[in-house]
Amino acid sequence: MKLRGRRLLAGAGLMAAAGSATAEWGLNLPVGVSPIANEAYSLHMLILWICVAIGVVVFGVMFYSIIKHRKSKGAVAAQFHESTTIEILWTIIPFLILVGMAFPATKALIAMEDTSNSDVSIKVTGYQWKWQYEYLDEGIGFFSTLSTPRDEIFNKAAKNEHYLLEVDNPVVVPVDSKVRLLITASDVIHAWWVPDLGMKKDAIPGFVNEMWFRIDEPGVYRGQCAELCGKDHGFMPIVVVAKEQAEYDQWVAEQKQGQVAVAAESEREWTRDELMTRGEEVYTSNCVACHMANGEGLPGAFPSLKGGAITTGPVAGHIDIVLNGSAGTAMAAFGGQLSDADLAAVVTYERNAWGNDTGDVVQPADIKAAR
Repeated sequence: MKLRGRRLLAGAGLMAAAGSATAEWGLNLPVGVSPIANEAYSLHMLILWICVAIGVVVFGVMFYSIIKHRKSKGAVAAQFHESTTIEILWTIIPFLILVGMAFPATKALIAMEDTSNSDVSIKVTGYQWKWQYEYLDEGIGFFSTLSTPRDEIFNKAAKNEHYLLEVDNPVVVPVDSKVRLLITASDVIHAWWVPDLGMKKDAIPGFVNEMWFRIDEPGVYRGQCAELCGKDHGFMPIVVVAKEQAEYDQWVAEQKQGQVAVAAESEREWTRDELMTRGEEVYTSNCVACHMANGEGLPGAFPSLKGGAITTGPVAGHIDIVLNGSAGTAMAAFGGQLSDADLAAVVTYERNAWGNDTGDVVQPADIKAAR
């Protein structure tokens, strides 16, 4: 069944009005755009108003008793120790309320975990600090990295509307389709969370979690990693773009063509200028968070690449650490994240930028041989 717009529980006009007002002020949960998000919101509002009703009754009786039976009116306290009837009532009534609340809650929880009969399956892998998406049915995949300009991050330019919530490669899904996510991580614990989709799942190394969503209207929905995964935890956004089926199919075709082009790039020989230009782009997207834009690193945390032993030492050692990372340090292995062309470009750039001027030119063939 399609759930469009703000679908709340039947007959809950008051709930809808309250939800609208609090949402406008940012005081409530988002209504969301998926069936699960809608159901979570509806359940939340139902339980809220049950709690409000209980509070009104309990405090109403309490204040009435305080005012009606105050000493100034000559009230005399009743003298009794036990009442079996009252004991039974205040046990049974809360029990019935809890059972009544448990039915819709259990139904919602079961629906959240039902990933069967999905139309699209995507494997999501968290890295410090980016996401990898692999479309298991389509044979395509890519990394998604923060694309907010560094000038905005360092307050050198005005921050835009989607500051820290924009990426170079968003997740694209078809509307009106059940999308199943298989979520894991390669290094530390992350968490995949888009509020409008109504669910959050941890990405745990060596373990696979599942979740699903369906979006019924085209649009762009933003989220971020919701687990403290390191110093750049706040720079790991998620962007989901929902397209009509025809547009989605076209996007898939373009991605497949792009993968062919990437493979071709790794087979040709590049000029030094091409490698430097491409290398700067790769460095900015993947390395600048730890080693800074000027290559100086962060004292006590990440080594300087400007005049450093890695970037001015043997080329083979430089290629090895970029490919395979460094055990026991925060240096990740980029061999599975970047193409041979990208790796050749970034190594060439690091060896010739910031005054290093080694003159070394690394080709994709060199990376391929080192793998």
